[in-house]
Amino acid sequence: MDDAPKSSVKVKSSILRVVLIVVGTVSVGIGVIGIFVPLLPTTPFLVLSAICYLRSSERFYKWLINNRLLGDYVKNWFEGRGITIRMKVSMICLLILTIAFSIVFVVNSLVVRVILLLIMIGVSIHIIRLPTYRKPKEIKADIKGRN
Repeated sequence: MDDAPKSSVKVKSSILRVVLIVVGTVSVGIGVIGIFVPLLPTTPFLVLSAICYLRSSERFYKWLINNRLLGDYVKNWFEGRGITIRMKVSMICLLILTIAFSIVFVVNSLVVRVILLLIMIGVSIHIIRLPTYRKPKEIKADIKGRN
């Protein structure tokens, strides 16, 4: 998926192209913030960015898809393969750290603390249930280990 899919349609209006690039760039920013803020979703914003870039700028699209941190995440999501174990562990650890910080240092209300804990549990379950993408070499190592 390094190259733009053949079904992509580039917009011809230069004003609309600029708007799509701006929306895509803002979406990338929000998506990156969502990595660190538990209640802000990352995936929808990265998907929106990829779609905006696909319609407006091949250079920005390729940058996102080939990005060292976000590229595999976006490609695997679009191709229906899910996310890696490493990404799941990172997301859950970051979720626990940020909510624990909020519970200990920010929130005084017991009710809000319980709500935060429930959110943490719910989001963790959601992350765990997402399809897990295993790279081909991980699958080969697992097969060799079973023999």
